[in-house]
Amino acid sequence: MNLKFILLLLPSLLLLSCQDEDAIREKERLKSVEKSQIVFAKINKGWSFDQPSSTEEVQSILKSWNQWNDFSRELEQKPKSSINAFRKKAIALSKKAEALNNNIPAKYDKPQVKSRIAIIITQLHQLDLYINLDKIPAEKVVAIIPNVNKGLRSLEAQFQEIIRKEKIPVEQGEADMIRMLDTTRAIPSSKPILP
Repeated sequence: MNLKFILLLLPSLLLLSCQDEDAIREKERLKSVEKSQIVFAKINKGWSFDQPSSTEEVQSILKSWNQWNDFSRELEQKPKSSINAFRKKAIALSKKAEALNNNIPAKYDKPQVKSRIAIIITQLHQLDLYINLDKIPAEKVVAIIPNVNKGLRSLEAQFQEIIRKEKIPVEQGEADMIRMLDTTRAIPSSKPILP
């Protein structure tokens, strides 16, 4: 009789222990969902890229730069649905930022502009890295966005500075002096060099 009782008790204990594990798993799942909602709310609140306004002259040059226009459109669109949407947006922003190095308008194809683009690329790669971690550090993700905005303002200021410098009139003889300073155009010496 005791043996029959034990044999009946054993399956019921196994069934109860399985139900406890299911309840524990469900609690853990609910906690992770709650954490991801909190992270989503923080990132959603802090995700705001500011594109500085350009002068008409700068805008007329930037219109022909397709990579810049694609990047600007990508910045304007804010993901809304989930953390995965933010992850996809971070990847897209990184790729669009890398493409900025291609086909830079001749007027802006200068080291000052390229260095500012490199800073923006680095910051967007950092954003992409943090947001694609398993445990997303929301504070770090949100802290990168003002730095990207600062880089965008710096790049815009550089665009305007290049236009401003072009408007400065060249003094009489300045072009000749600049040509004289160019060592690649120097007149070779006609006297042979004696040992």
